[in-house]
Amino acid sequence: MTTDTHPLLRTVLAAALASTLAACVHVPADDAPDAPPAARYIGTDEPFAANAVYFVVTDRFVNGDASNDQRDQGGALNTFDRPLAHCDGVAGNIGYLGGDFRGIADNLDYIRGMGFGALWITPVVDNPDEAFTGGSEPGCGTILSDRGKTGYHGYWGVNFFELDEHLPSDGLDFRGLADAVHAHDMKLVLDIVGNHGSPAYSMPADQPLFGEVYERDGTLIADHQNLPPTQLDPGGNPLHAFFNDTGPVDGATGSIFDGNLAQLGDFDAANPAVLDYLSRAYLHWIDQGADAFRIDTIAWMPHTFWDGFTRRVRAEHPGFFMFGEAFDYDAAKIATHTLPGHGEVSVLDFPMKQAMDEVFGRKRLGFERLAPALHLVDGPYANPYELATFYDNHDMARMDATDEGFIDAHNWLFTARGIPVVYYGSETGFMRGRAEHAGNRNYFGQQRVDAAADHPIHHALTRIANVRRTTPALQRGVQLNVELAGDRAAFYRVLQDGDTAQVALVLLNKGDAPATFAIDTMLQTGMWRAALSGDTRQVAAGGTLSATVPAHGAEVWVLDGPVTQPAMVAALQAVTRRE
Repeated sequence: MTTDTHPLLRTVLAAALASTLAACVHVPADDAPDAPPAARYIGTDEPFAANAVYFVVTDRFVNGDASNDQRDQGGALNTFDRPLAHCDGVAGNIGYLGGDFRGIADNLDYIRGMGFGALWITPVVDNPDEAFTGGSEPGCGTILSDRGKTGYHGYWGVNFFELDEHLPSDGLDFRGLADAVHAHDMKLVLDIVGNHGSPAYSMPADQPLFGEVYERDGTLIADHQNLPPTQLDPGGNPLHAFFNDTGPVDGATGSIFDGNLAQLGDFDAANPAVLDYLSRAYLHWIDQGADAFRIDTIAWMPHTFWDGFTRRVRAEHPGFFMFGEAFDYDAAKIATHTLPGHGEVSVLDFPMKQAMDEVFGRKRLGFERLAPALHLVDGPYANPYELATFYDNHDMARMDATDEGFIDAHNWLFTARGIPVVYYGSETGFMRGRAEHAGNRNYFGQQRVDAAADHPIHHALTRIANVRRTTPALQRGVQLNVELAGDRAAFYRVLQDGDTAQVALVLLNKGDAPATFAIDTMLQTGMWRAALSGDTRQVAAGGTLSATVPAHGAEVWVLDGPVTQPAMVAALQAVTRRE
């Protein structure tokens, strides 16, 4: 037995002993009852959990078609290639750089080959055609500073039914991209925004499209008219009714979630016309091929809005998967979005992101730091196994880690509970440690894609991600921790659901030297196979599985068949969520 047994197991092992003794009572064969159906042990029923997600800022991935670059767009307020001043030797860019659907479609083999079953892309709706002249200038450490920026990221919607002109090519519109993704046996996740449109005020002179919203037929239905929110007249001017008139709220005097983000046109969630417009718009993109939504700034809109929105979507598309961005490291706060009446969506797992950064980044804390973020039993989430797990993205500094740190992070991300999400370029440590205006969203490009296979991070990620892709227990199985301490982690993922019965024993070593594990806790008899090395090991009753895991390595031992080991049965019964 390993030296650091999870506290829960001390309780369930006693129960297991009682179960074993009871099983020894003799029942005459003629009087034996019919065998009951096999117990069901699952972390989640959610089909989308089978997929790991690769996230791209579309404009920054690969320019596959230069003809849609719109390099002359905006005139004096041009939108293409707007570099910032260098930050520690690296320049960010706030203009379009040419990434498009063709660049994605041409590299779907690359993404699928790494082991990803889903692709998340930034919003595709039409954005303004000039650089923004209001707000404050971005700098090396700034956020929500938009002067000089363009809508390259897609989050400044103007017409939520219309495809932005920088993205499609002849024969490759949004439906064409979705078809290409589906042809690679992948799902397409669309980033959507409900909280706001484009920057709407503080411009020296009103700019076309900024602060405006258009209906599907091109009719102007909302216009901020370059007025500060407190000068809007929602009751007297129909074009103002789409927007809140609160303005930014200082966190020292109230909740920032009640006011505007930067100078963005803040939609009024209490206006039924807003819910109707956005619901119809995003149902349109589902009809065009979107398989799931990532919801931007979900915490800035009330639960009643998201409950109404998700009901509209699921009335037409039952079971449609959605996960939201509530940028908060408090699990109890972000978990509210997963609950009935609040939208019942999953969320990005910010508490786990914080822990992963401390464990796999420069601090190199021990695996025990991850345990509190798991919330496997009696936690605040509707289901922790459906959370989108990640260690960085486009809205924060990329993880600052060594190559080995990224490898260790991926070994955890693709074996522990949750749905893994990896930000483009992280497969090579691209722009590690860089913030938004200091290189975080820089252009990746075909050259880097072509060279990625030779990178050690890419190689290790591909191995562990494809193990998850072919191992149902890692996708939907219950997690039972055996050891999370220092540089060592050992845990089971157990799935028993209908015809699928599988146990995976995960062994992780983030240390600089090989680590030997000797596992006998809850270890079931049978022929175990190592998913990475290909080794096999016959384990007898009461035996031990001993294995050495290389430095910064992983192994996943898999046993196919129903769970019979008494201690594991007792542990599963103690932690399995009740329907």
